[in-house]
Amino acid sequence: MEEVSQFLIRLFGEIAGSRGGCGLELVQLETFLAVAEERSFSRAAARLHRTQPAVSQAIAKLEQELGEVLFERSSRDGTLTDAGEVLREYALKLLNLRNEATGALSELRELHRGRLNLAANEYTCLYLLPLLDEFRRQNPRIKLAVQRSLASRISDEVLMHSVELGVLSFRPDDAQVKSIVVYRDELAFVVNPKHALAQEKEVSIRQLGGLNFIAHNISSPQRLKVIQTFKRHKTPLQMGVELPTMEAIKRFVAMGNGVALVPGLTVQTELENGTLVRVQVPELQMERKLRLVHRRQASLSHAAVSFLKVVEEYAAAHGDPYCFHVERGI
Repeated sequence: MEEVSQFLIRLFGEIAGSRGGCGLELVQLETFLAVAEERSFSRAAARLHRTQPAVSQAIAKLEQELGEVLFERSSRDGTLTDAGEVLREYALKLLNLRNEATGALSELRELHRGRLNLAANEYTCLYLLPLLDEFRRQNPRIKLAVQRSLASRISDEVLMHSVELGVLSFRPDDAQVKSIVVYRDELAFVVNPKHALAQEKEVSIRQLGGLNFIAHNISSPQRLKVIQTFKRHKTPLQMGVELPTMEAIKRFVAMGNGVALVPGLTVQTELENGTLVRVQVPELQMERKLRLVHRRQASLSHAAVSFLKVVEEYAAAHGDPYCFHVERGI
């Protein structure tokens, strides 16, 4: 693997000091990634509008320079070797950096017309809506793109330069990621208006032991915390149905199927129109803090800086549950 490391060091040097040299190397990496993603030399050639021999020659040259075999020759589906997997990770970072640099320069040329890429999951995206509305009012020429991602992958996407900002409901444990608490939410126990508990203002967790919970099918730190709370109170937790989205969970409960524990932010409309009823459960009063995250050492784009300013000003104007608190590094 030492040859791979030396190649990457040299490649970074060429990017910094020789525009001509890095052009050739980046084309090699683009070719390598195309084969890895398409899992076929012929499909990669078609995607790159090149001949298959040209693609094969480019990969052979790259392997010669690295002193490593990148693809399993015994496999016909473009399976990567260990060296290939290492190079793939760094190649993605380099090409994302190239695209980020190009975008930043373009932004300057176009008088701060830019693009802001964010990552959020289904739940945290709801928090963004009023802020995106305000941001667009102030910056109508900046294009916004919110990418739907699993919460567990957002920190990695930020570090890989795939997005500039992400929204998380838990504090990231990577020291390279900076987090800012921007919203305080809490877990809500909701039932159908005709449910036996709908008339109760407050119930004990022990009263929930025989109920059928409609749960989200994606594991999360909050889900684990709920499970541990039920165990601590020696109360069985029955999750008879698991669904893929919060919207599906809400509708299923509103139809009279079981009960649910969901983020309060996701059921504001249903509580207002009466399709769901919230019942307080003291043992399950759990605060959820939403955070904006970005790379700690990042030089943020004008669009990202402007967005963070909007978030801070919005929190100052509206107060709780909005806030703007920069968390200390881990």
